[in-house]
Amino acid sequence: MKRPVVGIIGNMNLLNESYPVHAGGTMNSQAVAEVAGCLPVIIPSDPRFVSLSDLLDLCDGFLLTGGRPNVHPEEYGEAETEAHGCFDRGRDAITLPLVRACVERGQPFLGICRGFQEVNVAMGGTLHPEIRDLPGRMNHRMPPDGTLEEKFALRHAVRFTPGGVFHRLMGAQEVMTNSLHGQGINRPGPRIVIDGVAPDGTAEALHVRDAPGFTLSVQWHPEWNAADDPVSRPLFTAFGNAVMAWSKRAIPARKSA
Repeated sequence: MKRPVVGIIGNMNLLNESYPVHAGGTMNSQAVAEVAGCLPVIIPSDPRFVSLSDLLDLCDGFLLTGGRPNVHPEEYGEAETEAHGCFDRGRDAITLPLVRACVERGQPFLGICRGFQEVNVAMGGTLHPEIRDLPGRMNHRMPPDGTLEEKFALRHAVRFTPGGVFHRLMGAQEVMTNSLHGQGINRPGPRIVIDGVAPDGTAEALHVRDAPGFTLSVQWHPEWNAADDPVSRPLFTAFGNAVMAWSKRAIPARKSA
């Protein structure tokens, strides 16, 4: 059976500090292929190469990945400062309208870390440039040293809204997650539902209110050890089921095009 296609949003990087590439972490492709059961395709996040209509037609769902560059603060009405870090305006130009189009169409996406932040900005919300500078907040950034296993190790709890989407999906009101981000949600967009928070109040799980499709997004990195982690696996499985359902809807339209 033909697998549905998940577009994995690539990040602009410099290979060997000089050769520009659009790349996606292997663990993203592995989670999409082995847990969600879909065909992973890396999307070059640059409007010079792809259009919104092309992506919506080509892919059945989207994985909005994490990435070092941050959403530019102009996208939520604020001035750029040193604290905002580096940016990828090409990715901003692709993902923000993509999120809005998917919400309107009911086309599924799963937001991770930067992707989680993109969903909030696309839906009218704002971001804190540096969570650890806020009173009472912990340092959510990736540990600077150690092995990959140590960097992606479980670091804090996330508590879900009782009876909410994530509570029902996970079968637990509280889970343990990793933490590898500097920015976070300041003001949620009007339709953003914060469905899970860290012990310090940082938003960690969301969905879009009254959206007709799958819009679950998380601030942590569930792609790490997705096949075996009891929190990651149900999230990617549910995403894969939503993508499969969209694929079955989309096939007749593609045949008649």
